[in-house]
Amino acid sequence: MVKKGCNLIKEYGLALCLFFAVGAFVIFGLNEAKTAQGEEALRVARESILRGAIRCYALEGVYPPSYEYLKENYGVQINEDKYTVFYDIFASNMMPDITVIEK
Repeated sequence: MVKKGCNLIKEYGLALCLFFAVGAFVIFGLNEAKTAQGEEALRVARESILRGAIRCYALEGVYPPSYEYLKENYGVQINEDKYTVFYDIFASNMMPDITVIEK
């Protein structure tokens, strides 16, 4: 009777190990995909603000004085519940320093 139980463990041991290895690989892959998606969303948010600032400069001849100005006049929208925007402008004819970080 004991030998029969040992044989089952030997027979299914490799299958169980393979099952758990594949499961771990899938979980790791999903985690990496989620991380990449978050990084991409952050990049898109920053580029959206940057494009709005460049569009403002092209149309008005000056960079926007604030991020709020971009939102009101150029329709720039990002998820402000998720991201914090730092918009620092030195002069109206110099590209502002735009930083977007995740909260």
